[in-house]
Amino acid sequence: MPDDHANPQTSILNRAAKVLPAGGFGNYTADIVIARGEGSRVWDENGAEYIDLLIGSGPMLVGHSHPEVLETVREQLPLGQTFFANNARGIELAEQIVEDMACAEKIRFVSTGSEADMYAIRLARAHTGRELILKFEGGYHGMSDHGLMSTTPADLVNLPMAVPDSAGILERVRDTTVVAPYNDPETLTGLLNEYGDQIAGIIMEPLQRLIPPEPGWLEHVRAEATKRNIVLIFDEVVTGYRLAYGGAQEKYGVVPDLCTLGKAIGGGFPLAAIAGRDDIMAHFDKARVGTEGYTHQVGTLSGNPIAAAAGLKTLEILRRPGAYDQIRANGQRMMDAARAGFDKAGIPVQIVGDPTLFDLVFTDRPVRNYRDVLGSDKAAEARYNALMRERGILKPPGKIYTHLALTAADLDQVCSAISETAEVMGREA
Repeated sequence: MPDDHANPQTSILNRAAKVLPAGGFGNYTADIVIARGEGSRVWDENGAEYIDLLIGSGPMLVGHSHPEVLETVREQLPLGQTFFANNARGIELAEQIVEDMACAEKIRFVSTGSEADMYAIRLARAHTGRELILKFEGGYHGMSDHGLMSTTPADLVNLPMAVPDSAGILERVRDTTVVAPYNDPETLTGLLNEYGDQIAGIIMEPLQRLIPPEPGWLEHVRAEATKRNIVLIFDEVVTGYRLAYGGAQEKYGVVPDLCTLGKAIGGGFPLAAIAGRDDIMAHFDKARVGTEGYTHQVGTLSGNPIAAAAGLKTLEILRRPGAYDQIRANGQRMMDAARAGFDKAGIPVQIVGDPTLFDLVFTDRPVRNYRDVLGSDKAAEARYNALMRERGILKPPGKIYTHLALTAADLDQVCSAISETAEVMGREA
């Protein structure tokens, strides 16, 4: 039997197994308990130290416990934790986001990205009076019923049929979802020719998980949505303030009608938002649209002042000269190390994504869509992740989140871990 005094993490995990389904929160693997984080690193309950490329699933772009963010939060804490009413910090953050995001004329806060995507879909329906929603196979849009359609389907049915990713989803939701392949303009146009007058909204990650849009793809989606009066929603919960300060809208130069935001805007606290065109966001205002057009939205913690304060300081840090150059340089160095290491080992990989968000896909074929990722070597991916963790690198399956807190020494350690991992996998192949 393990000695719980010598291994406090085992003791905590045993307790978790008694009270939590599958022994965890449903997020990252349930075999580790994080005790604290500082800068680029986290420590588990046994004191093991890791360079953190999970970084809270993305929001900690400036690192854990950034001293300026902590100071801002300390200043807000004695003023009150939440009010269920307007507060100045939340309004200030709304002003900042409207200034930052090209599509944003009005904004409404929620607590999670799942909520933001759910409300964006509802707004599209309210605005157009239509029912169908088009999404792209493999795109992730939160935990709502529509979000959990064809996100990770194991059964590759003929598109545009949707596949529920969870038990408990009504059959009716499948019937109101049209699924298209990402990066396929011809198929998209064909589906819109068939269903376009019934489609309320197109929701998409402009960079889908890790898969970049091919040249002209986003422009094609934008043009088709405009032509058919369909609301185009960019899910920027991940890409907002990551791909560029102005998100994917800035990086790719394509402006949606609505976008959803999360992660960085709360500085590590629960905060998300829907932002977009004034005439669409007006459906949150009964005085403007009347009872029939009104989209009800309320949340106990929406616009929480502590989260807003942390988010404002985080965005201030990201606006400083050179911040994104550094984030991109950090990612590019890791990408270069991966290419060199796995080429030398003779293991075919595709390095997919952007220097701000990428990972390895173990395949010798180009990766254009979800089915290309699904056909990769999952055993090799699992081995790669395990070997990286053995070398003190914490990363989620399928992603490396680059961030500003990584130091030169951190990057040396990460690149060495990548090289060693490739060498071991090459010997095992």
